[in-house]
Amino acid sequence: MSADPYSARVRDLFAAPAHAGDAAGGEAVYVADQDVRLRLTATAADGTIEVLRFRAWGCPHVIAATEAACAALEGRPVTDLENYTAADVMQNLPVPVEKTGRILVIEDAVRSLGQRFRDRT
Repeated sequence: MSADPYSARVRDLFAAPAHAGDAAGGEAVYVADQDVRLRLTATAADGTIEVLRFRAWGCPHVIAATEAACAALEGRPVTDLENYTAADVMQNLPVPVEKTGRILVIEDAVRSLGQRFRDRT
């Protein structure tokens, strides 16, 4: 067993998060819980997420998981935001089970963003 708690994929996503920042003029949500602070911003047109960006304060797993979520959701229907689950990340990114609560913060933020878009229409 490796003493390194971070897989190569987590390290790559953490080191070069392509979706870090803000989506100018987009809908925004902020969630803080489990020693994680997360801000998501997104723009959409014709029911599709055009740009999805994040600012995250947390461990490398949180930043990597948020990057993975943004990459997976950008370009998809806005309705996918409200259906997003932490299991989506936990199945595709090696995150220790003890950090599940932190990954659930990402789920809350993504779903809140979806609610924001739904409330807007």
